[in-house]
Amino acid sequence: MSPIVVSLIALVVILGGALFGALLRNALPEHHLADDTRDYVRLGTGLIATIAALVLGLLIASANSSYDTESSQVRRLTADIILLDQLLEQYGPESRDVRDLLRRAVEPLVERIWRQDISESTKGTPFRATAVSEDAFARIQALSPKTDAQRSLRDRAIQVATDTAQTRLLLFEHADNSIPMPFLAVLVFWLAVIFMSFSLFSRLTPINIAATLVFAISASAALFLILELSQPFVGLMQLSSTPLRNALAPLGS
Repeated sequence: MSPIVVSLIALVVILGGALFGALLRNALPEHHLADDTRDYVRLGTGLIATIAALVLGLLIASANSSYDTESSQVRRLTADIILLDQLLEQYGPESRDVRDLLRRAVEPLVERIWRQDISESTKGTPFRATAVSEDAFARIQALSPKTDAQRSLRDRAIQVATDTAQTRLLLFEHADNSIPMPFLAVLVFWLAVIFMSFSLFSRLTPINIAATLVFAISASAALFLILELSQPFVGLMQLSSTPLRNALAPLGS
């Protein structure tokens, strides 16, 4: 389910909580809404509001940190691919075929990480390197250096290729770092209870209705940000694949 749909559902549930509070206010006898009841309910909702605020803050911070980490990994992967090509270029013309394989391996890598042209049935399957990637790595290992300089370049290329593979696996594993729906359901329930308390002890005047709508949109927008940041390779805030795609241009030249 997309973050927009989830946040819209959360908005409806939160506003439903406010509406339920207003209906409950009209249905209850006046003595049930006395000052002692008001204070008691507000203490409870204050506790829930504190917990919800802490959870929202932690989720936003965690999602933003994860987003920044994966953005850094994409930049590192791009830099490693360019560096690997440069090392192979310095190695000599013997590495020309490997560089061509490396060029052909990047596009499928981008499509796999960003989940492009992949059916729903294959999205949950374990990650497997493409045959082109495996062939490129095997050929790097099979290079036969004739000088100490070539030997150093080959060893360095093997290390960079290994680092690239590790970064690629990390990106793939973190691609579906979504928040569990039961967790979100509990959080939305807390927010609905808080908004129910708003209308339970206050009449829904036009100003109150407008304020409630703004508050509810703000809360659902926070959930939208959390969900978007937790899925950095899809959605409106997805990381750009352009830097990695642009790394293809110099390869094999």
